[in-house]
Amino acid sequence: MSYGCADDTGPCEGRQASPSNPTGAGKAPAKEPLAETFVFRCTASEKAQLRAKAEAAGLPASTLLREALGLTEARRRKPVPRVDPALVLAVGRIGGNLNQIARWLNHAMKVGRTDLDTLTVARRLVVIERQLAQIVEASRRC
Repeated sequence: MSYGCADDTGPCEGRQASPSNPTGAGKAPAKEPLAETFVFRCTASEKAQLRAKAEAAGLPASTLLREALGLTEARRRKPVPRVDPALVLAVGRIGGNLNQIARWLNHAMKVGRTDLDTLTVARRLVVIERQLAQIVEASRRC
């Protein structure tokens, strides 16, 4: 049994989506493909300025120009900070170790262990967290 219209070309009474969950919910509207190009002449310094502004904004130059024309919404994300990859790796490893310690500590607290060992681990976790924050802050200043 079909609840659609006689020709089944679209939703009819009894088959429509509720207003709180319309058909296509969660899907972004289809965007028009960027298939056209626009070339303009500028000086070498103007080109360098445009590239520098785009890089500072963390965007391709084309997106920066579309934003200037009001053709796209400006993204308000902060650009990704440039950090030494070795530092990122080291911080990731420390974070993994901290996560393991925190899981052990949460388990110990859940089963009622509040003896000196648990408190010592908790204190050391706080010290490690503070040291890690200092390392990250120092790397931001560089």
